[in-house]
Amino acid sequence: MDGLLRFFLSRFIRRGTITFTTAAGTSFTCGDGSGEPVAARFVTARAQRRLLLDPELAFGEIYMDGSFVVEQGSIAEVLAVVMDQPDLAPRWGKPLWWVRYLLRSLQQFNPRSRARNNVAHHYDLDGRLYALFLDADRQYSCGYFEHPEATLDDAQLAKKRHLAAKLLIQPGQRLLDIGSGWGGLGLYLAQMLGADVTGVTLSQEQLHLSNARAAENNLAGSARFVLQDYRDVAGPFDRIVSVGMFEHVGVAHFDTYFKRCAELLHPDGVMLLHAIGRSEGPGITNPWIAKYIFPGGYLPALSEVLPAIERAGLLVCDIEILRLHYADTLKAWRERFLARREEAARLYDERFVRMWEFYLAASEMTFRKQNTMVFQIQLAKRQGVVPITRDHITREETRLREIERRHRPRFQLAGE
Repeated sequence: MDGLLRFFLSRFIRRGTITFTTAAGTSFTCGDGSGEPVAARFVTARAQRRLLLDPELAFGEIYMDGSFVVEQGSIAEVLAVVMDQPDLAPRWGKPLWWVRYLLRSLQQFNPRSRARNNVAHHYDLDGRLYALFLDADRQYSCGYFEHPEATLDDAQLAKKRHLAAKLLIQPGQRLLDIGSGWGGLGLYLAQMLGADVTGVTLSQEQLHLSNARAAENNLAGSARFVLQDYRDVAGPFDRIVSVGMFEHVGVAHFDTYFKRCAELLHPDGVMLLHAIGRSEGPGITNPWIAKYIFPGGYLPALSEVLPAIERAGLLVCDIEILRLHYADTLKAWRERFLARREEAARLYDERFVRMWEFYLAASEMTFRKQNTMVFQIQLAKRQGVVPITRDHITREETRLREIERRHRPRFQLAGE
């Protein structure tokens, strides 16, 4: 077994330096000797077998279970080596990849009932968990780092400002926020720009907190949040924004999503879609992520998204790709989470802490070392609605900074 493990790992890991110790005590080093060395140990022979049989699922599981222990460096540093290889995944796991690819439509089949259960799996966790690592506004999506010294709170405020600038909002316009999270973006758009906001979510936890925050900030009349599937919303809306929700739609539902958005959008309206995607072609959701973190989720390639937009009759006005912004966001989340890992363990247990650490570290490294990115697509139903140059984005961001200085918003979490 040790020889087989060494054979496969040494052929996969060809860059960096990582030393493995088997359950029997044998050690071997993989890589080309470059970079900071890291080391890890398999506690059981069963953990080794599981990794060989299904590497993409088993790696996270054996770390969660404590049967794969990092002895030099951190799991993030181990993942940085593992995910920086010429092959994106171990070749011996390719047959399983193809099986999962052929079955991906079933894994991403998200009718209303299943979509709600999938959301609850992740977003209806104890609300105190998210308070451990998110910014003060509880933004659970990619920040926008305008300069290297920006804090997490700076980046999340800049993200809201950047989105708002692309939406071209006028006071009193009706805005739909699909997947409104804990309400931070909707509250910002209502307060800063005078939008009449309706936010929809499938999470009970997010719903209650969003409406409580709106009431606390005297915005209940202009920002309301409802527990509703986007497919059941009644329109029309002058503006539609969706941040970090499209990843939960599923390939089989792309046409439904964009056709419904087109139906809900006013003829002179503007929509902005912000989502995680992949720079290479169509693929699958990592099986560990699908099982433990985001069931039913999928990060699409633009080649899968744009045809559905075209079929819905929407016009693409602008596409922006954010590359390392999410890597820096995830790094900040991971560091904040680990600084309070004892509190997380009291909420759940040590296995959950290792699972969450692996999730944040693996997600960060897909942005740093592989081909994951964030795209923002600005959409309209006819020509002439959006300015013909991008200068308006910078001008509006400048105007919004001045409004922010006057208002100095600090949206607190309910109960703080």
